[in-house]
This record gives sequence, C-alpha cells and structure tokens, in this order.
Amino acid sequence: MALDGIVTRALVHELQSIQGARISKIYQPNDHDLLFHLRTREGNAKLLLSANPTYPRVHFTERSFLNPQEAPMFCMLLRKHCEGGIIEDIRQVGMERIIHITVRQRDELGDVSSKQLIIELMGRHSNIILSDPSSGTILDGIHHVTPSISSYRVVMPGFSYTEPPQQHKLNPLEVTGELFAQKYTEEADAEPISWIVDTFSGVSPLVAQEIVHRAGLQSYSEEGPEAGEARRSALWNAFTGLMDSVRQQAYQPMSGANTKGKMVFSAVELTMIQEEVKRYESISTCMEDYYGEKAERDTVKQKTSDLLRFLHNERAKNIKKLDHLHADLEEAADADQYRIYGELLFASLHTIAKGDKEAVLTNFYDEDQKEVAIPLDPLLSPSDNAQRYFKKYNKYKNSLAVIDEQLAITKEEIRYMDDLLQQLAHASMNDIDEIREELVQQGYLRDRSKKTRKKKKNDRPTLHVFTSSEGIEIYVGKNNLQNEYVTNKLASGSDTWLHTKDIPGSHVVIRSSQFGDQTLEEAAQLAAYFSQAKESSSVPVDCTLIRHVHKPSGAKPGFVIYDHQRTLIVTPDEELIKSLPSVIK
Repeated sequence: MALDGIVTRALVHELQSIQGARISKIYQPNDHDLLFHLRTREGNAKLLLSANPTYPRVHFTERSFLNPQEAPMFCMLLRKHCEGGIIEDIRQVGMERIIHITVRQRDELGDVSSKQLIIELMGRHSNIILSDPSSGTILDGIHHVTPSISSYRVVMPGFSYTEPPQQHKLNPLEVTGELFAQKYTEEADAEPISWIVDTFSGVSPLVAQEIVHRAGLQSYSEEGPEAGEARRSALWNAFTGLMDSVRQQAYQPMSGANTKGKMVFSAVELTMIQEEVKRYESISTCMEDYYGEKAERDTVKQKTSDLLRFLHNERAKNIKKLDHLHADLEEAADADQYRIYGELLFASLHTIAKGDKEAVLTNFYDEDQKEVAIPLDPLLSPSDNAQRYFKKYNKYKNSLAVIDEQLAITKEEIRYMDDLLQQLAHASMNDIDEIREELVQQGYLRDRSKKTRKKKKNDRPTLHVFTSSEGIEIYVGKNNLQNEYVTNKLASGSDTWLHTKDIPGSHVVIRSSQFGDQTLEEAAQLAAYFSQAKESSSVPVDCTLIRHVHKPSGAKPGFVIYDHQRTLIVTPDEELIKSLPSVIK
C-alpha cells in the first residue's frame, strides 16, 4: 500500500502547521469524505479527511467538492462538536496509519470541552471516529461497525473506543544496530522485503523494496557466513540511512512508475524509480496529484453502473426495433403489387376455380412482363382471394405512414441514448444526479427519492465555466439539463454556440459578442473534447449565433436545430483543456 506509516508521519508533520487553526465549516460530500474549512495564521485552508475503502487519505486540498443539500447525520454531529473549535493537537499513534486530532470548543453553556477525531487509514477498514477523550466513549463514526460485524471492536455511539489490534512490530525509528542484527539473524533465511515488512511497523512493501534496492543485495551471490554478514551490513546501512531522513522529517515527496509500470508515490526518495518521476514541495500536493480524480471517478463509476446498464439496454431494444421496422418497410413496399394482384384476379374470376393454388394471368400493368403467376389460397373462392390481396394492400398502405413515424421516433430514441451515454462518460457526481433527474422527468425511471423536493424558481443545474486565454467566459453543458439551461436560458442572441457536427456532445457557449480567434479555437476544443469524438482527430465543430439555434416543439431535452453555421476542424488537446482555468457554479 502506498499510504504507509512513513507517509502518515509526513502528513502529521505537515498538518501540525494548522495547530491553533479554527474550524470554520465542515462538509461531508459523500459517504466516505469530510472537508474541513480552516482559518489559520497564514490564511484559509481546506483539509480533506477520507475513509474511502480504496483511497483512504488525509491531506490539504485545493479541489472543489459538491455537497448534498441535506448534511448527513455524522456531519451534523461534527458541526455541533467541532465547528468553531480550535485544533489543539495532531499526532500519529506510533508508526501506525492512525491520526488523532484534538479539538477544543465551547459548548452551549460556554464551558470548554475537548473532542478527539480519530482517523484510521487502514484500507477497507478505514474509519473516522469522533470520541470524548475524557470518557473514551465514541460519539459516532462515519462507518458503523456493529457487534454482528466485529465482536472485538465495535464502532457505534455509546461504546468505548478500542484501538485496532496491535501488530507487535518494532518501531523502525527506534531500532538499534544490535537489535536489527539480532532480528536479522533470527530470520536469516527470510526474503529481505517480506522480513522488513513483517518486522517493522509502518513500512510498506514499496519502502522495503527501496531499502533492498539501496542495499544492492542482488550483487551478493556468494554463500556462507561472510556473505550473510555482508548482506546484513548492507541492509542495515540502507535501512538506517532511509530512517534517518524520516527521523529528521526530511521528506522528499515524489511519484513515478515502478518496474511493472504502476504509478506509486512516496514521502521519501525512491532511487529505484526511474520512469515518469515527479517531485513535490509537500506530501499533500503529492497525494492530491497522485489520487487526482481516481477516487471521484471510482465513485462515479459505481454510481453510474445502473444508469449505464439501463441506457445500454434501452439502446439495444431500440436497435432491435429499428431492424424490425426496416423489415416491415421492405414488406410494405410491395403494397402496390398486392393491389395489382387483386385487380387482375377480379378481372379474371371466370377463369379461376376454387381449389386452384395459382393463377397465371395476363399482366395489363407491365408491358415487359406479359404474364404473372399469382399465389392463391385453395380454401378460398376466387373472389375471396382477390379480397385478401386488397386487404393486404390497404394494411400495408396505411402502415407505411405509421412505420415512417416509428422510424423517426426510434432513431431519435437511439440518438437520445447515445447523448446520455456520452454525457455519463464526462459526468461528475452532481452531473449524474441531474441525468437521473432528467430520466425521471422523461418517464424512463421512477423517482426513488423518499422526499419530493419542490423546484424553486431560481433552481438551475450545475454550470461548468472555462476562461479562455483572452479572458472570455466559455460555458459547457455536460448533460441535457445543463445544455438546455446554457443554450435556451442563459445565453443571449449575440453569444456564439458550438457543437460537434452530427456527433453527440456538449453545448458550448461563448458568452460575449466580441472575442478573438484564440477564444473560438479554445471553445471548439472544448466542444470536441466533451463529445463522443474525444479520442479522434480532425473533429468537425459547428458554430453559429444563439439566435440561429432553436429547439423543436416536443423534442427531447438537449435537442436543437440550427442554421447559418460554419464548421471548424479541430483535434482535441487534453493538455490545452487542462490549462484553461475552470470553475463550477
């Protein structure tokens, strides 16, 4: 695991700069994360505490998070006991991945009380617990552990706090050369990396691998007592050299690709990493960059799985329906042939007898085809056979109009599903909620929310705003609700509208009547990037004024028609997109 006891020590060392800071606001964006807004002597700061089972972490952050309209119960409890409080102390438990934050606050009666926030960064067992240090009682935890889950360690309000089970390992910062040699001799046959991890607390396999790499143990191929002593000496020198930098809080945060090509990060120098090496000023910036959008993308992926499954199923059903309609259309195209059969049969009833399976008649309607063989039902009279062909003719003639209408509806459904699938590919947490709300409004899904939220007059979807290199605001809709608002409500007639030509994508609006070629190029880049053609080159992007963009009556959300357009050809450049300043409003 990349986040080990050494990274935790580096984090605590960095976090100690906020001792004395006041907690001004507390938010809980999702089930695993907390965001503390702090007022420090140096200014405002944001601290992220995450008990995410895949990406547990604690670090300063510059990212923006979308918060639920109603704060969860654990967040409300933290606001009661910690909001407005002062951070008195931040410390690590030994070399474990456990951080204790002590908060002092005045209660409703004006009395000073202390609360302890315990952050346990232990993979799927990660948790954030609020306790009363005077009694050792748990006030609540972000993740509950009931007696049915663990009889040894319950995390529920009212229970006493129990520390995670001890691993009985040595503290690597306190070990002496003699103790190291003794332990090494006892496990002389053990594989060095596994031995280091099993013997010393807070040391991950990654750091153990670095120690072995620094020791250069691969160069020792000899056997015997002298070779064993040389290995131990080399291992101790590498071990104590790395631990000296940890003891002195001399960290060198970095990330890079290991020998298997997997990205890793560390609080200490990893000499074994040679590929894609990046160095950072602080462990927080390192972790912020390393995790990036991984945690959010994983959460988004989990949250969109049911929507993706539904949309793919709906699309598949409409594709199948389209095939059936085309088959019906081909059959209905022969309607005139059935009318001719009926008329020829009526004109020659006297030449046909009941029981005939076929009638070969002169074709008056085709000069090239003198005779035509007409299949007959031997159980019907000649007159009834003729009537049967007229009924078929009328049926298919009437169905042609219906088939054409159904073809248009089905193609529109497929286009709509393609649009939504493309939007989910770029969706944030809030975007997903808006897409789900749209599907509920359109009658595709049932409303699963227990409470019906009244829509306010000033309710509007999330707005993604980029600023061009010329300082012009560019609005991007990442789902149909946002597209509708940006195009039909927010923009004025003289604003410029962009969209990929015949490709599902975002509505992009340049909110200015005057701008240069650079802004237009960057807006076209945004339109191409947030579209189904993101990975393509030479993407056609149409641009026109908003006054030439219209939504047909009864059309699906996000569907518009436009004219007076001109087409730009661009190749999406992710580096350019990331370089543009952006905010979420």
